[in-house]
Amino acid sequence: MVFLGELFVDLPLPIDAENTFEGCGKCVACITLCPTGAILEPYVVDARKCISYLTIEHQGSIPEQYRALLGNRVYGCDDCQLVCPWNRYGQITDEQDFHPRTQLKDKDLLELFAWDEATFLKNTEGSPIRRIGHERWLRNLAVGLGNAQFSPAIIYALENKSSECSELVLEHIQWALAQQNDKQRVKLRKTQRLIRIIEKGLPRDA
Repeated sequence: MVFLGELFVDLPLPIDAENTFEGCGKCVACITLCPTGAILEPYVVDARKCISYLTIEHQGSIPEQYRALLGNRVYGCDDCQLVCPWNRYGQITDEQDFHPRTQLKDKDLLELFAWDEATFLKNTEGSPIRRIGHERWLRNLAVGLGNAQFSPAIIYALENKSSECSELVLEHIQWALAQQNDKQRVKLRKTQRLIRIIEKGLPRDA
């Protein structure tokens, strides 16, 4: 985990020697694993494709070509950090602020999607998640629900939320509903095919 910061001081500080260490070698794990292909080449990232940018910094509509690639990532993406061989040497910090929070850890997307703004603000207090605001929280969750396996509960939640949300959120809900409806049709076709196979097979096996 890397945190960037800046200090403004009026003290003369020694200039560090240039860091020439190159630890990547021939490893391209982060490049090949990046879900959206945001890492173009070593040390070159197109932030417009980065899931962390799209779900945190980007304030508008998430481009459609990236929505399915988000999967269930509703706040950032650490795939490049997880796959980096150097991070296997990292140690879990004792700082409690960086430990998982019970009100956020292992929660179902539908439960998170049901939070109103007051609940969102309460449960994200002291967390960087709070700064994206409730609207973008719902936007991201709508995409995640669209990417989930077909579920009548998901369709119900999306349709229910569509009557009480902003235009930005509504756009992503409509996309998510289209994804869920497509998956439902595929599931029905597979079920019907299985029924036909069984019906044809039963007389033979009797």
